[in-house]
Amino acid sequence: MDKFLNSLNLNSKSLVCSKIISALVIGWAFFGQAMLAIADEAPALPAGTTGAEGAAPGAQPGFGQMIVPFLLMFGVMYFLVMRPQQKKMKEQQSMLAALASGDDVLTTSGIFGSVAGLTEKFVTLEVAKDVKIKVLKSQISQVVKGKIEEIK
Repeated sequence: MDKFLNSLNLNSKSLVCSKIISALVIGWAFFGQAMLAIADEAPALPAGTTGAEGAAPGAQPGFGQMIVPFLLMFGVMYFLVMRPQQKKMKEQQSMLAALASGDDVLTTSGIFGSVAGLTEKFVTLEVAKDVKIKVLKSQISQVVKGKIEEIK
């Protein structure tokens, strides 16, 4: 389960939330098995009764009753973890598609620069006068509003 969660490239808050949810699901499964084992036992009867006259047989939960909690947990996990992550990825892709020469940007490593050139995979940033660096396009974290000099 941890390999699957780590492969999703979630931020630390989402990763912690998803690990808590998976622990709850596992705990719920064990609790359900314990409750089924208790339900299989014969109920306590008053003294002097044989148990044949009013005892109802223990009903086992059907497949539908067992799958509902798992579907609910998946729904919670989808709306709390997966959907916001997908939305963030779409916003990032649209920002990278709209990137143009002359935009002031911030990289994931914290470098401010102005876009001097664009290719399919790389962006050339001018970080100072006549100082240019080439970075992966995917490493641009945001387009800075306003001029870089105003941020200082």
